[in-house]
Amino acid sequence: MSESGTTATKTPVDFWFDPLCPWAWMTSRWVLEVEKVRDIEVRWHIMSLAVLNEDKLDELPEEYRDMLATKAWKPVRVVTAAWQKHGADILGPLYTALGTRIHNNGEGPTTEAIAGALADVGLPAELIDYADQDDFEFDAELRASHKEGIDKVGQEVGTPVIAVPGSDGEQIAFFGPVVTPAPKGEDAAKLWDGTLAVASVPGFYEIKRTRTKGPDFSNL
Repeated sequence: MSESGTTATKTPVDFWFDPLCPWAWMTSRWVLEVEKVRDIEVRWHIMSLAVLNEDKLDELPEEYRDMLATKAWKPVRVVTAAWQKHGADILGPLYTALGTRIHNNGEGPTTEAIAGALADVGLPAELIDYADQDDFEFDAELRASHKEGIDKVGQEVGTPVIAVPGSDGEQIAFFGPVVTPAPKGEDAAKLWDGTLAVASVPGFYEIKRTRTKGPDFSNL
């Protein structure tokens, strides 16, 4: 979807994602379900778990540090390059193709999965070359997109970040909602209505409880 083409009657929802994150994937499938039952339009943006955590690696478990070093950069670089070379309209379809392969199909963020996702949406195969480009050509654009989302929501969060209109029309951003499995139909609409409700309350910041389930992709 075009970031500049939101229909006036639809509520804009800005969504920042890292394609590696399973929780962002669940939330993204929920918000696409909401598009079917409420007048919203999702505008996709990139954020990066690697960028988010690069200044606090010493505080992270070794396994998570290894994941960031070996898996996090490849997909987000390729998505950023696709965005820069082919426009914002490709972000939603490419994210869906990537997430389906990485999460639903269990392929993980492999070079093969990323290359397959590029083929799925008809993008040039050579975009895969950006996956291992350490001196990344579009690093500044990736970081600017990431910063835009984080500046709206604050530093103590992860991915996804969504921004919705508050009571005065100004955007209110949240981390989440974190949910599994992704709600469908009217359940998706109820969660959306609740998101708008809390965004309309000045001074509201968070509701949270401990996660007792991992991401459930069974209904996607």
